[in-house]
Amino acid sequence: QVQLVESGGGLVQPGGSLRLSCVASGSIFSIYFMGWYRRAPGKQRELVAVITNGGSTNYADSVKGRFTISRDNAKNTVFLQMNSLKPEDTAVYYCNARIMVLPTTSDYWGQGTQVTVSS
Repeated sequence: QVQLVESGGGLVQPGGSLRLSCVASGSIFSIYFMGWYRRAPGKQRELVAVITNGGSTNYADSVKGRFTISRDNAKNTVFLQMNSLKPEDTAVYYCNARIMVLPTTSDYWGQGTQVTVSS
């Protein structure tokens, strides 16, 4: 059994910052990709950022230069530093990870954390 638990969401004014965290726990053999997705009201879920176990990153165009993804492999944790937040960043943010629990590899999701950007 694997669990992903997010934290760090909340209400912030435009231009502000938030830092999301996601910890993976359970019978983990190895973690490959870790990333963040978001779903805004009335929209489909979209990729925000992803990071490999080697540290390679990829970002949605809408967040490049404002968001930074990082991970602590020793603690099975991924972070999303969000700066210069805009109202359009308002969404539920979900942690995702591709994890090997012997003998299989599967994608796992967190429960989501709400980020609201509003004055």
